[in-house]
Amino acid sequence: MLKLDNIKTYYGNIQALKGISLEVKKGEIICLIGANGAGKSTTLMSISGIEPPRSGSIFLEGVDITGMPAHQIVTMGLSQVPEGRRIFPQLSVLENLDMGAYLRNDKEEQKRDLEYVFDLFPILSQRRNQSGGTLSGGEQQMLAISRALMAKPRILLMDEPSLGLAPIIVQQIFGIITRINKEQGTTIFLVEQNANQALKIADRGYVLQNGMIVKSDTSTALMADEEVKNAYLGV
Repeated sequence: MLKLDNIKTYYGNIQALKGISLEVKKGEIICLIGANGAGKSTTLMSISGIEPPRSGSIFLEGVDITGMPAHQIVTMGLSQVPEGRRIFPQLSVLENLDMGAYLRNDKEEQKRDLEYVFDLFPILSQRRNQSGGTLSGGEQQMLAISRALMAKPRILLMDEPSLGLAPIIVQQIFGIITRINKEQGTTIFLVEQNANQALKIADRGYVLQNGMIVKSDTSTALMADEEVKNAYLGV
């Protein structure tokens, strides 16, 4: 469904990605793990068109989207939940969700999707008229995920969804990610520092180090890998 071929991305003269190649198959949950500064967020931003790569190719369902504007990529079925949530704090919960669907014109489908996200996160239904900025961190993460879902993506990129959240909320968020994948058939590409949680729900994983993929395998194999255990799982 998604394929990266030798992606090299720079910030000015600093090379953040040094030839990333990976693939995500339809219906999978794939995780990308690595230390701070390894290039995880840059990988997602390169895919979604926010930080286009200087060389290499990105294919979404066989279509070359390298260098395509971000809004056009959204219309092709790819949506991103950014690191740090980045909701619109002055807008209500409902207005934030409307912003997620701004490129759609299927009003009846949008209503159904709105009911679905309220079913996923009942607290958002209760607070639909509340300003996004007044929500707790966990509720804002729920809103960021819901806003991305309102774009009706076939593949969802998620950047550090557990960041700064209490353990009980983290468990809830990862449960919801699994549910979205199973119920909607949405393919998930997950970037996460909480490698333990990410590998528990993922089918496969990639390990990123200094802008390069250094390992890739099934989640089960990566969780049993001594280097991964020592570096990322705290074992």
